[in-house]
Amino acid sequence: MVITSKIGIRTKGECDLIDITAQVEREVLDSGINTGTVTLFINGSTAGISTIEYESGLVSDFPDMWDRIVPRNISYQHDLRWGDGNGHSHVRASLLGPSLVVPFTDGILHLGTWQQIIVADFDNRPRAREIVAQIMGE
Repeated sequence: MVITSKIGIRTKGECDLIDITAQVEREVLDSGINTGTVTLFINGSTAGISTIEYESGLVSDFPDMWDRIVPRNISYQHDLRWGDGNGHSHVRASLLGPSLVVPFTDGILHLGTWQQIIVADFDNRPRAREIVAQIMGE
């Protein structure tokens, strides 16, 4: 069986990190599927999905890391072409990736004790985001 649903969120941009673990758990439980996988995919090319320990130290370290490896204050060809100033957002999102697969058993996600599912919005402005959750199993 395959169930597809959507999770909507609003973000602040600029590497805003949103913990969506509870919403994903709810989607899995509501699906009625006992054992399987949930694939999460974020629409858009300036945000990504991953897992982290969602605590204040790492929530601060995560954006700092992106500033070091993909700085905002350098020239990007995308910005020169489109003038929207979010070239760094596209590069960051492509490195993180738009999807994540999490297995579950008895309706419980197989996440580590300190592991949460996050959306990272790298765009340079607030956005309404949609995450597609496709739940497969039996």
